[in-house]
Amino acid sequence: MVANWKRNAGFFIGGQLLSMFGSMLVQYAITWHITLETKSGVWMTLFTCAGLLPMVLIAPFAGVLADRYNRKHLINIADFSIAAATLILAIVFLTSGENIWLMLVVVTVRGFGLGIQSPAGNALIPQIVPPEHLTRFNGMQSAIQSLTMFAAPMLAGALLTFLPIQSIFFIDVVTAAIGISVVFFFVHITPLEKAEKKQGISAYFAELKEGLRYIGESAWLKVLLGYTAFFCVCMTPAAMLTPLQVTRTFGEDVWRLTAIEIFFSLGMVLGGIAISAWGGFKNKAHTMITACFAFGVTTFLFGVVPDFWVYLSIMLLCGMTVPFFNTPSTTIMQTKIPPQIMGRVFSILVMINGLAMPLGMALFGPLGDIVKIEYLLIVTGALLFASGFVLCASKPLKAAGEPVPTPKEDL
Repeated sequence: MVANWKRNAGFFIGGQLLSMFGSMLVQYAITWHITLETKSGVWMTLFTCAGLLPMVLIAPFAGVLADRYNRKHLINIADFSIAAATLILAIVFLTSGENIWLMLVVVTVRGFGLGIQSPAGNALIPQIVPPEHLTRFNGMQSAIQSLTMFAAPMLAGALLTFLPIQSIFFIDVVTAAIGISVVFFFVHITPLEKAEKKQGISAYFAELKEGLRYIGESAWLKVLLGYTAFFCVCMTPAAMLTPLQVTRTFGEDVWRLTAIEIFFSLGMVLGGIAISAWGGFKNKAHTMITACFAFGVTTFLFGVVPDFWVYLSIMLLCGMTVPFFNTPSTTIMQTKIPPQIMGRVFSILVMINGLAMPLGMALFGPLGDIVKIEYLLIVTGALLFASGFVLCASKPLKAAGEPVPTPKEDL
């Protein structure tokens, strides 16, 4: 792995990001279409649940599959399924016109695909990247992904101005086909030993229980996953309702929706580059805790800033905080969890993310039609800031965040 890891990692990132770019175009196109056409928190809630709840349903199966079979093939199968659903949507839009309910169905299918892809992808990375390089690799991957997210809304906004939405759907199909080909032909992975063995249904459920038992016996992991659930619920207004807030408060122009996505993504690019170059605090938990405080402050400010350009600067800072939480938390999991069980643990993380966000939207989405979204941002921002002190008090998480000695450090 050491001799070829940079080559494998480069092709893996390249193929996945190309596919991701097309998916981002579709995501922004659908989100903005629903926002501008309905201006409804209820519809936003429906589409959020349609995208995330399938990830909850498929995650237990996806985690075991990721620990049984070749993770590269699982990723490609998921990408293919997502692209196929998008292609069907594009054809229907061309032949029969726009159909908001069909968009809901396709978003659901895409959710199932992402539920398989995410745990397999996170579990595959330690197979191609040496442990001592994981933090910097995850930071750089975050920066490159954010750069894709930075470019995607600009292109999506331009395309929506001049072309019908189905044109973006076809772009997603093409980029997915190229991305799948790159990963299939150029990324070489040695499957885990267990992935070569055929196992029955009873073994499947035994493996699922084994993953849950591992989580139950790991104090630091319970803290991390529990806080992630809380974080995902409280961040819902900032993550999902800010486009609606901008539409209501600052104007219905598409360029404003494009701008907030661009500034947030640019912030994630800068944050990813920073964490990759710096590496964070020596104890990864300290980096995560700092990010929690910063995210709470920026979320609070979304609710009180009256000027749109100042709002965009806060959006930039908010985006910068994300890699400072995601990168160290992912790296801790990738270095502390045994490879043979990593897919199952990451699938539980997918379940938490997929369930917490719809619960948050079920609460905050309808509330956003009753009270000002600014009030929701102020309250959740204060809660997120206060939660940073909870992480500060967690000794198991801090112990897990301590650096793992590398062979070089032992000499």
